[in-house]
Amino acid sequence: MKIGIAGAGASGMMAAIAAAQKGVEVTLLEKNDRVGKKLLATGNGKCNLGNLDFSVDKYYCRDKERLRRLFDCFSVKETIAFFQENGLLLRDREGYLYPYSEQASTVLDVFRRLLAERKIRIVTGACVRKAVFDRERGMFRVFSDEESFVFDRLVLSCGGPAGLRQGDGMSGFALAERFGHSIAPIAPGLVQLRSGDSFLKPMAGVRAKGEAVLWLNGAEAAREQGEIQFTEYGISGIPVFQMSRTAAYGVAAGCPTEVSVNFFPQWGPEEFEERIRHRYERMGNASLEEFLLGTCHKKINQALVKKEGLRPGDRIDQIGLSKIRRLMQNYQKLVIRIEKPNSMEHAQVCAGGVGLDQVDGGMQSLLCPGLYLTGELLDVDGRCGGYNLQWAWTSGYIAGRNAGCSESIS
Repeated sequence: MKIGIAGAGASGMMAAIAAAQKGVEVTLLEKNDRVGKKLLATGNGKCNLGNLDFSVDKYYCRDKERLRRLFDCFSVKETIAFFQENGLLLRDREGYLYPYSEQASTVLDVFRRLLAERKIRIVTGACVRKAVFDRERGMFRVFSDEESFVFDRLVLSCGGPAGLRQGDGMSGFALAERFGHSIAPIAPGLVQLRSGDSFLKPMAGVRAKGEAVLWLNGAEAAREQGEIQFTEYGISGIPVFQMSRTAAYGVAAGCPTEVSVNFFPQWGPEEFEERIRHRYERMGNASLEEFLLGTCHKKINQALVKKEGLRPGDRIDQIGLSKIRRLMQNYQKLVIRIEKPNSMEHAQVCAGGVGLDQVDGGMQSLLCPGLYLTGELLDVDGRCGGYNLQWAWTSGYIAGRNAGCSESIS
């Protein structure tokens, strides 16, 4: 039996290895000049390949129960076992799993060795342009620019457009669509958010710990804590990445979208107000710059002072407590209007794709028997922290194992 796999990214390589374990002939088609190219950039080149703090709640998916059953087949425990059995030492950094070398290239080297050991045929420079199912012969015909192939079963592991040039990375969705699958709207995930608010520019380059809250149509949609980064065009950092998917869909739907930043989440509004009043009474003859000393980064203080039409040299007893209160409200709820997410080129993952209700428990298409889908082609995406690579390993392993069997296994 001949198995074709379109795409040699994380899920495609895992699918190829899992299928080859069944003793079938496997061909891996990759559009780039080498396999696993995208894998090298993950985790800032360190490859965060999984997370011990695992739960389906770390994922966006319309059918969490179906997703849970898939992870029951191959979860973080199986990921650890797979890499350890194949000679990769792992490093646990507060639950985040990395190769001990902290080099993504080490992970790719493991896959290259396994692909060679399993005698998997690799065809690079082969961008799959068209794939059809020949019902009369019960075979898949696959066409690239230079060559055509015939397979008994086909695994689509083409990946998505995240991190690629605008317009690239959509071929897998087009192929799935031609086989009759519907595609949930594609949006960038784990990406920066853009704003036109002028007060952000003087804060560019500053990183500050705090809490970010996403608001859609005035209602809270997400809440995250961590280090927030301010840029000339907007906001970044892991808390922003975690909520960017929801923000992207909100913007696309035309919802007024805002993020409020709280630099002092450890204090409730009443306690914060009391601290402001006490500080004001003790420092009545100080300048505004002196009053703010030791609160936040100087660039943040200067930007917020200017935002309220004040000057750093103004005496706080002349400004008055009411204006001081209004200024300090920005420190617990700095509202930033979001215009849009950064482009897909800057995203770490794409949201949307083929819903899990269109595949069975073996990742086989319910519309075209013998066709399997993995990774970013499916409408499953996770938070920062190795969860998206875990989905790649899980979906790839299940699809490859089932494609390689004489009978499909759910």
